[in-house]
Amino acid sequence: MATPQCSSRQSSSLSSSPSSSRMQCLQVDSVQRWMEDLRHMTEVECMCVLQAKPIEVEDDGQQTELIVSAGAGTGAVGDHVARNNLQTLLRRALVVSTELGKMFQRLEKGRWQRVHSTAVRANCHVRSLVHEYSAARTTPPEMQKFETSLLEKCMELTNITERCIHTEDEFFLKSMRDAIHEILTDVSESFSNMIDMALANEIQVLIKQIESSDNVHIIASAISNLLSLTQDGPQLCSIIAKEGAVVSLFKICRQDRFQGLYAHALRTVASICCVEEGIKQLDKVDGILCLADILTDEGSVEAARAEAAAVVAQITSPHHTSTQHLASFLESMHDIVTALINLCESASCGEVFLLASAALANITFFDSMACEILLQLNAIHILLQACKDRQRVDTPYSKDQVVTILANLSVLEPCASEVLQEQGVERLLLLLGERPSSSSPSEGAACERVQQKAAVTLARLSRDSDVAQAAIQLKAVPRLIELCRSPTERNNSDSVLVACLAALRRLASGCPDSIEAADYQQLIKPRLVDSFLLCSNMEESFV
Repeated sequence: MATPQCSSRQSSSLSSSPSSSRMQCLQVDSVQRWMEDLRHMTEVECMCVLQAKPIEVEDDGQQTELIVSAGAGTGAVGDHVARNNLQTLLRRALVVSTELGKMFQRLEKGRWQRVHSTAVRANCHVRSLVHEYSAARTTPPEMQKFETSLLEKCMELTNITERCIHTEDEFFLKSMRDAIHEILTDVSESFSNMIDMALANEIQVLIKQIESSDNVHIIASAISNLLSLTQDGPQLCSIIAKEGAVVSLFKICRQDRFQGLYAHALRTVASICCVEEGIKQLDKVDGILCLADILTDEGSVEAARAEAAAVVAQITSPHHTSTQHLASFLESMHDIVTALINLCESASCGEVFLLASAALANITFFDSMACEILLQLNAIHILLQACKDRQRVDTPYSKDQVVTILANLSVLEPCASEVLQEQGVERLLLLLGERPSSSSPSEGAACERVQQKAAVTLARLSRDSDVAQAAIQLKAVPRLIELCRSPTERNNSDSVLVACLAALRRLASGCPDSIEAADYQQLIKPRLVDSFLLCSNMEESFV
């Protein structure tokens, strides 16, 4: 995951006074801002006249930025047009949304000159967007109504804000503020609806390419464009799902002649299924059966099985509120769990292992039968062996999935003996020492989850006296005390602190002699909440 880069601004002269530097900065900023605004300070009527005129093609054959190709051909040309339409639409939509957001802010502050100039810019951008899109595609009648209404509201907004810059009557301006806010809200909603309809129209073009073409390259390109759209947020994923993309993608995954596209199609399905509508569509077309077939097919390439695992991980995520689709999942659960643990064992790289183990981790949360199946399939041996293989388990994210599965398996009694046999207690202690290798917040959070779940697993397994004895011999108690007393060791995480206190108390209940008197008085004897408050307020000594 990329981390944001920071840039620093240095002063041009160290000898200049703060006031002169500030004045120079203000002057430069004002001039630059004036030049930027000047491009948009145009009469709306003039813009409308200009947009009605054709813009010539440049000498080198490339069109200017305001032109969008109107015809959708076949092959690479048609795909290029579809991609350009989507990119232009999204880019223009972002510009208009930004201007409308600025207008709300400036309206609240009563900066009427800026409110009007922003209204002019927004009006120009909306008209340009509508003109470009209409030139590129045959606009559906329902969308034409939205366009007409939106353009009228934008014109009304421009006119009413212009009246406000020619008066200083506070009473009039106050009454106008409410009226403008209402119109602006209406414009924002209308624009959002129009963009949704336009995006749906473009998505239908891509889906039609997937369903009607026999050309692998055209289908692959259409799938790539859909996948790219899913990265723009859940709202767009909902539109894609409602337009039937999941159905079309599973049709591809059920045809042997398109086996080379399975991985690509399933990756797109996984992205769409971040929203409930995507999961509903998957359930309607018996997508889980298709996933089970791909996962259990020995002839399927690893990439396809890995992406099928990604879809399983997505639809079984605890974050989803709807669970209706899980009923059909239970019917294929044994086959899917078996295929996933086999994929963990044979994974050729860390990404494949991560996807398969993430799916298993989610599955173990919602059905205890999955845990029993995993124990029968020797999952503890497979997962702990994988932890020794840097090629498969190479990040805190993978370790998070492994320790999640172990934590959920540890509620079953047979788990303790298997963990002991596989030297799993040693592995849990290593996981208690997990530290981030970079300043990435996501990696730091993953390390916290690894530490927390490792402590939880140790606490659950320590119900077995043999496990508790092994943990004490391996010096688990000093490490747990260190995590409790040192905030930096646990990355200032309260959840890690609670888990470590629970594990420490579990070990102390079986072997009270393993803990010194001072630690016993502070970490074991008080109520858990009192020990938590003591440790969470504890400052480290650097002496």
